[in-house]
Amino acid sequence: MDGNGRWAKKQGAMRVFGHRNAIKAVRDTTEACAELGIKYLTLYAFSTENWSRPQAEVNALMELLVSTIRSETETLMKNNVRLLAIGNIQNLPKNCQKELAEAIEITSRNTGLSLVLALSYSGRWEITEAIKQISTKVASGELSVNEITDQVISQHLTTKNIPDPELLIRTSGEMRISNFLLWQIAYTELFICDTLWPDFRRENLYEAILAYQQRERRFGKISEQVNA
Repeated sequence: MDGNGRWAKKQGAMRVFGHRNAIKAVRDTTEACAELGIKYLTLYAFSTENWSRPQAEVNALMELLVSTIRSETETLMKNNVRLLAIGNIQNLPKNCQKELAEAIEITSRNTGLSLVLALSYSGRWEITEAIKQISTKVASGELSVNEITDQVISQHLTTKNIPDPELLIRTSGEMRISNFLLWQIAYTELFICDTLWPDFRRENLYEAILAYQQRERRFGKISEQVNA
């Protein structure tokens, strides 16, 4: 979800103004996904690299996160949306952890869209943590080196109960992955749009989905095999 700062700059406002207006994009996109019957939507809300931003902006983002989770929980319930989170959640301020845990518990029985917030998250951090867990099991004899497979690695990631994404949307024209779900997006279709995230709406989502539907997902095979 890129472009909040640039959007605010265009308005002659502080960066946090862009973050606040980005909530409208989150709400509209989430509601649209729920209406379309999409099962999982993962939002890259805060990366591990974002901790290096100016402290005032980080503080404002954390306050915004708390207030948003608190205010949007009722809407999530109304739309049958289940909230999940991935990342190094322990790094978040205690009040953020509390609000997040409560919202996850309140929405845990919802059966519609699963909204996954990636918070204090990075793909390299996630893979490193998985390697540590697997190495510990190998050292204790619980797992042998020859038993390590793609599936074993996937089961030690924070997304172990979440399917790999089919479509990744990158806003504001950025052409990089930015350390997001590095293991999981091996065969994910990418869609780059120039729209800054605060201006992103369901129409942009529909455009991305339509583009995705025109693509042929071969997973290393040839067209004849896929269409056989």
